[in-house]
Amino acid sequence: MDYTAIILAGGRSSRLGGVPKASLAAASGRTLLEHALDAAAGASARVVVGPPPGRPLPDGVLLAREEPAFAGPAAALAAGLAAVPAAEFTLVLACDMPRSASGVAALLEAAAGSAGDGVILADDGGRVQPLAALYRTDPLRRQVAQAAARGRLENGSVFALVASLELVTVPAPAGSTDDVDTWADAQALGVAPLPAEPGTAANDLTKGRLMKSQEETLEEWCRAVLKTLELEDVDVDINAVLKLAGVAAHAVVRPAAPLTTFLAGLAAGMAAGSGQADEHTAMRSAIAVCQQLARDYSDGEAAPAGPGPR
Repeated sequence: MDYTAIILAGGRSSRLGGVPKASLAAASGRTLLEHALDAAAGASARVVVGPPPGRPLPDGVLLAREEPAFAGPAAALAAGLAAVPAAEFTLVLACDMPRSASGVAALLEAAAGSAGDGVILADDGGRVQPLAALYRTDPLRRQVAQAAARGRLENGSVFALVASLELVTVPAPAGSTDDVDTWADAQALGVAPLPAEPGTAANDLTKGRLMKSQEETLEEWCRAVLKTLELEDVDVDINAVLKLAGVAAHAVVRPAAPLTTFLAGLAAGMAAGSGQADEHTAMRSAIAVCQQLARDYSDGEAAPAGPGPR
């Protein structure tokens, strides 16, 4: 099958304290970026969209960057398309899925006999993964061109970019779409910072502290904010809030993350304050509603209830 591959590796990794995901290593010692490149080894051309990685790229692998830097996955996809020659299909793959190889194999098998605009992995819950998909290149390029003409690439989501394409969903092989967004994810997947190079000051203990410091810093900051706001008795599920932020950022646009978490907290506070529910129930309910709304929005199902901003 004739296909090129775009590996997206340019995020800020804010929930990892700024440590680039592409540079993290699995138990094999190979980085997440190297695992993604291995998964796409059958492509006629491969491009990594992001900053230069710590290790040299394999011969023939191109490097591109979204404009402006950190402009989000839709802008990165556009930069990748511009960097590689046209092929019948384009594999789009995030660099933070260390077990993506089986998913890519499933996509290639499904695409061989499919019609429509491509194939896309869907997890056990039926949620599609637009950064683990094999698109027909021509319709994908048209969507990118239309988004660029409307000024919707910067901070745009790939969910929105491909929403109108006719994509066949493919069940994701177990673990193939598990990604690394937080240090808890990294530990669950056996992923850690690369071992220190000889002669450098960093060591495994220092890196272990780095992995812990992200969670510790968030907990300390949360306690400080709660104390300042005189909400010390409130128990905040930080992981649930971060997950909501991630869903909103991926499904809508990145600035939707802080806005959505703020609105969820506001709704939960009002519900608890009025006696409709206890604090835990109110927060869980608000988070669940906002997550589902973001997912529906990415699928084109959500619409504003009336006049007002979208």
